[in-house]
Amino acid sequence: MTVACPERRGIVHAVSSFLAMRGFDIAEHQQFDDHVSNTLFLRTAFTGTLAAVPSPGSQDCGQTSSETDSTAASLAVDFAAVADEFGMTFRFHDDRPQRVLVMVSKFGHCLNDLIFRWRAGSLGADIVAVVSNHEDLRPMAEAAGLPFIHVPVTAATKPEAEARMLSLVDEYQADLVVLARYMQVLSDELSGALLGRAINIHHSFLPGFKGAKPYHQAYERGVKLVGATAHYVTAELDEGPIIEQEVFRVDHTADPESLVTTGRDAEAMALSRAVKWHCQHRVLLNGSRTVVFR
Repeated sequence: MTVACPERRGIVHAVSSFLAMRGFDIAEHQQFDDHVSNTLFLRTAFTGTLAAVPSPGSQDCGQTSSETDSTAASLAVDFAAVADEFGMTFRFHDDRPQRVLVMVSKFGHCLNDLIFRWRAGSLGADIVAVVSNHEDLRPMAEAAGLPFIHVPVTAATKPEAEARMLSLVDEYQADLVVLARYMQVLSDELSGALLGRAINIHHSFLPGFKGAKPYHQAYERGVKLVGATAHYVTAELDEGPIIEQEVFRVDHTADPESLVTTGRDAEAMALSRAVKWHCQHRVLLNGSRTVVFR
């Protein structure tokens, strides 16, 4: 379960007592007290089978205050009273692997890395389809046994293309959309529809080096750091809440091509970690920032 609420005494006791009364064992617990916003963030992983909880005043220990199936939905119903008392925003998550739809254009390094980690079982999620505005990466996707859907985008057809993308999210029951170097700016409408469930990756030279060939621009300025930023998609281009960043030091020997290679490594690493942490429900939104329980 994940929780965010105003700081006050008794929150952890209320959560742990709720779980203990239902026969669960806490396997992992992390919390963060943000003293700037006076908000507590909490992630608790637990295991076990839901035990019967006697109803108030009941003489029959077999009576329960709710159905005794340990689904996330039934636990959420039972927990509502506790949440109301503490002003909590909360969610219960089951252990079902999250379904990920990946969107790409022509660069395949991030898609290749995600496919490798998915097939190795280390991504913590299931890739269910690849969508692209170009045909270039069809062989990579289909070699991995993934459906590849070509949705071309032009200025004139963008509304229809984005409607098609949303229909594919529903069709494949995707929990998360990953923009793995998808080189199209999403409209405000599509960004809003995917709010909190779409992750993008970009090089960390923004906003300093915009436009074409940012690594060549960085070379001309003699940069000594190459990095990448994985963040949630919002209507503000490349300014969504940051989940993860990766950085590598470089020196005067790095030419533009080696900077590009280093940058692609940073992009793949930052994106895969962001996807994994999101799918493990380790990322909680904190306004324009995130809390990441690693």
